[in-house]
Amino acid sequence: MIPSDHFVRMYNELFKMLEEKGHSHLQDYWRNVSVSQDMLAGPYIQNDGLKGMYDYWEKIRIEENCDAILSLTDDYFEFVMNKCPSLSKAIDNDAGVCDLYCDHCAGWIELVMEKYGFHCVFDIISRSEPKCTLRVYRDAAKADEFRKKVKLPFKPYGDR
Repeated sequence: MIPSDHFVRMYNELFKMLEEKGHSHLQDYWRNVSVSQDMLAGPYIQNDGLKGMYDYWEKIRIEENCDAILSLTDDYFEFVMNKCPSLSKAIDNDAGVCDLYCDHCAGWIELVMEKYGFHCVFDIISRSEPKCTLRVYRDAAKADEFRKKVKLPFKPYGDR
């Protein structure tokens, strides 16, 4: 297994290279990674919906040592990242952070959520501070209502 410091740097440089080739290359990469994300997170989501998301990301929170708060309501699942360990490592290197580094989480998971009928709202908050919020709704109207409230309404693939 490669240390997280190494794969964060590798992702950072890969994202830069793909974006230089054209944004669609980066999006294609995210689509390919989303297949793996579906294999990992999909069973949780398919079997237990919002509760499954909570269970899956609770494991991720522990494994990746995230300073994060998870919430579950009848309407949504929310993951508030207070200090992203991945972006923190990308910031703390001499190569500089890819401008779209924060977008990879959304790029990997949004397609999985849509497959199971859920609607993601990502609030990246700041591309230079390692914090963000992911909120996932079953109801598209509630997702759109919340999307209007966040600072950076974000969809990694735009409106398809």
